[in-house]
Amino acid sequence: MTQVRLLLKTAGYCLAKEHHAIRGGKRKDIRFPALYAVIEHPVRGWVLFDTGYSHRFFEATSHFPGKVYKWMTPAFLRPEEEAVAALKQMGINPADIQHLIVSHFHADHTGGLCDFPRANYYCSLAAFDQVTRLKGMRAVRRGLLDGHLPEDFARRAVLVDTGNFATKTDPDLGKMTDLFGDGSILLPSLPGHAAGQIGALLNTDQGKVLLAADALWLMGNLTQNMLPSPLVKLFFHSWKDFKGSLGRLKKFNQNHPEIPIIPTHCESTLAEWIPRFS
Repeated sequence: MTQVRLLLKTAGYCLAKEHHAIRGGKRKDIRFPALYAVIEHPVRGWVLFDTGYSHRFFEATSHFPGKVYKWMTPAFLRPEEEAVAALKQMGINPADIQHLIVSHFHADHTGGLCDFPRANYYCSLAAFDQVTRLKGMRAVRRGLLDGHLPEDFARRAVLVDTGNFATKTDPDLGKMTDLFGDGSILLPSLPGHAAGQIGALLNTDQGKVLLAADALWLMGNLTQNMLPSPLVKLFFHSWKDFKGSLGRLKKFNQNHPEIPIIPTHCESTLAEWIPRFS
């Protein structure tokens, strides 16, 4: 089975209430880092999993209706943290990125999509349908912002769940898209938080790693059986599907405790794993 090299990085963060992210949490602001992953495949080259924030977030939220998004989740970003800038520092040009996995289209995951002119965007049909259909305030209510998609997005989008890829089945995660047909990057369906959300089970040179996107926010959601506050139901695509995805991750974690599950926004989890994958 082909192995990949994994680098974990963050592009900005937002502030959220701990008691919203996990029931019983404190009534205080906590940081939600915006994780993205840089993956080096020995044949296919560089692959990104999400992109974090970019300057486009602040442009899109400087006026109504996007301003509502910034009011709800204040965000912070240094220019050098943007994915395209960080990659250039690593000697990776934007045109070198030809594969970009989009877990879902919330603005803290898609800020840099426009920066990679040769990338194909791998996403689910449900996610594609929602982001291309909703506009204005209807989009903002689902965490989507105008200006985060390149003009030729529809041409470059590749739908991973429409039968054109090989698949593998895990007893807990279910059917997963085998992105390159070599077992190196498997994409499980993790819907609920957002329409058609996907994760990535990677076979890295340091062992397997599961990038869980926003299928959980804090590790306590998984390890302590603590759901987020019911208030977030207003912004989730499907609370039922969210609980179903979280339940499958719990079973996977029980059966494979050696495989780290890394959510996008858990600061303590990222503090543990970013140094290892850097």
